[in-house]
Amino acid sequence: MIAERETRVLNNVQAINEALDLALAKDPRVVVFGEDVGTMGGVFRASDGLQQKYGDKRVFDTPLAESGIVGFGIGLAMSGLRPVAEIQFAGFLYPALDQILSHLGRMRHRTRGRFTVPMVIRAPYGGGVKTPEQHADSPEAILAHVPGVKVVIPSSPERAKGLLLAAIEDPDPVFFLEAIKLYRGVKGEVPEGYYTLPLGRARVVREGSAASLFCYGGMVEVCLKAAEVAAREGVELEVVDLETLIPLDTQTLLASVQKTGRAVVVYEAMRTGGFGAEIAARIAEEALDYLQAPIVRVAGWDAPYPPFSAVENHYRPDAKRVLEAVRKVLTH
Repeated sequence: MIAERETRVLNNVQAINEALDLALAKDPRVVVFGEDVGTMGGVFRASDGLQQKYGDKRVFDTPLAESGIVGFGIGLAMSGLRPVAEIQFAGFLYPALDQILSHLGRMRHRTRGRFTVPMVIRAPYGGGVKTPEQHADSPEAILAHVPGVKVVIPSSPERAKGLLLAAIEDPDPVFFLEAIKLYRGVKGEVPEGYYTLPLGRARVVREGSAASLFCYGGMVEVCLKAAEVAAREGVELEVVDLETLIPLDTQTLLASVQKTGRAVVVYEAMRTGGFGAEIAARIAEEALDYLQAPIVRVAGWDAPYPPFSAVENHYRPDAKRVLEAVRKVLTH
């Protein structure tokens, strides 16, 4: 946890780099690997300088083979190491789905607890920077449907550092998704030194009473902007950052709905089957009596994310679309 300590202003890339540095320094079992993470320091420079500091036995490059990266990491973890694998973009995870679905989350159960897989798989996800095809995919719902894994998505530098260190310490596999738009798009105060933040807890980042906005990762920034606009009109929105999708902090989610009576769920993956549907289902199952309006989802469209183009501004949810949803639940 965070005690009283000095802070510095960092962006998300710097905070993640610092977390990896601290983990490598603290625990000799930690190894970092992936495509271009060693010599080049990663496509976003999240591992910049770490190979030079810790050597190419602990920070190293792999072939362009996602299935091999994940399978290799599973073996390392079962052998006693703490692998941190980087998949260059979350949309490149698909070739590794066999390893993920068939092995990654099943080892503790398959071996009746004799083996665990304390592995972290980092991957940038989401849009907002006009990337090529698949680079902006948001596959968190697919990963959340894998039994035996955790899914973590930070929204700020302070949270990214503490949650990543907690993920590396966790005894089970963790997917750690990092919003591309936030890598250098946000800065914040980050405590010095080693600290962890608990997995499986959501946090209320803005208090409000009119409606609850549920979001994570890159959509937290969008929802906070919408809340600022609404506040100027006298409407106070509550913004809840889920942070960890699996395990989901249902208690915090339901407490917010019970307080406001209205829910808007915001995510940038395609709408149908997205993780927002799970959030809506939890609310409907456990807090229906508190709702004063139907739950509304704001999400990407049921189509591939548009590459390279400003068309993505119409695909990726923004504050305007969130406010339209808020008006809908307020006037129902």
